[in-house]
Amino acid sequence: MNYDLREVCANFALRGDYVIGMPFGTGHINDTNAVTCDQGGTLVRYIVQRINTNVFRQPEQLMENFERVTSHIRGKLRRERKTNPATRRRTLELVPAKDGRPFVRDAAGNFFRCYVFVENARTYDILETEKQAYEAAAAFGGFQSDLADLDGRLNETIPEFHNTVSRLAALENAVKENRAGRLAEVSAELDFIRARASECSTLLDLQAAGEIRERTTHNDTKLNNVLIDDLTGTGCCVIDLDTVMPGLPHYDFGDMVRTGTSPAAEDERDLSLVTMRFPMYEALLRGYLAGAGNFLSPLEKSLLPFSGKLITLEIGIRFLTDYLEGDVYFRIHRPGHNLDRCRTQLALVKSIESQYDAMRRLAEQL
Repeated sequence: MNYDLREVCANFALRGDYVIGMPFGTGHINDTNAVTCDQGGTLVRYIVQRINTNVFRQPEQLMENFERVTSHIRGKLRRERKTNPATRRRTLELVPAKDGRPFVRDAAGNFFRCYVFVENARTYDILETEKQAYEAAAAFGGFQSDLADLDGRLNETIPEFHNTVSRLAALENAVKENRAGRLAEVSAELDFIRARASECSTLLDLQAAGEIRERTTHNDTKLNNVLIDDLTGTGCCVIDLDTVMPGLPHYDFGDMVRTGTSPAAEDERDLSLVTMRFPMYEALLRGYLAGAGNFLSPLEKSLLPFSGKLITLEIGIRFLTDYLEGDVYFRIHRPGHNLDRCRTQLALVKSIESQYDAMRRLAEQL
């Protein structure tokens, strides 16, 4: 840690006196600390994070999004609280800097943010039960619904983040350059991806034609980005808002299917273990639709099964691109790690395709 956490906290409008700060959580992008303050004998906790400006190169825009999103949802909570007190934890509560900005910047150029610690709730790294799947999906659907009436467009903090056509073009460029000399190893994977290349533009074409709408989306809908209430087991708060920006709701649901339906790890070498568990998919779909309410059009709802296949294929494309470029983006822990990750994604695409008719029928029923 190359900064003084106590000094950083002194620049936030925290209530109480700094007691201690400790690293917190399992995230790999930002530095996250749990800070305890003494408020007249009562200990209160906050989360203080240093934003990774190597990944998020426009932290001011990121924090503008963060503030707009949380303020919008908290405004809804104030109107609902009389009839539904359980909603009070539905969004993070940002603590401003003493100068009123939503962040603190220190002399070394580090950017920090602070929000109130959500007590009596936790995240889970592995989706183990259908109830967890339902609750996580309902929370993400509710998050999108809460932001469906947000005025104006958020900043696009990572341009073209889920543009599958652009990701495919990057792969073909990596094939052409073959920087790491690995092209001969990946012919089967390239054939698989190219056979599905025409599907990569499906959602973007519909958006360009005005048949589906851009929304405000989370763009990183892993289970561990939802806090689950310790007592009730319900999804109470969506966290990790760095990638909240304009997008299609299908990106969020598709990534839930990708990360939540297979029991195998993302880099599993035994591809026989990679499968889309249909009961888990059903729980995700039911939860998401319950949370999203009625802001999606019938066409948008009908495309939800396809989104799982598309986003899984897109991430496979990204892993393969990085492998061909010499592993320059995703952190690896062994030789061929990104190729293993790619193969796992493509195996999941095959499993989705084998159950696709049933996935569509369920969506039509719901």
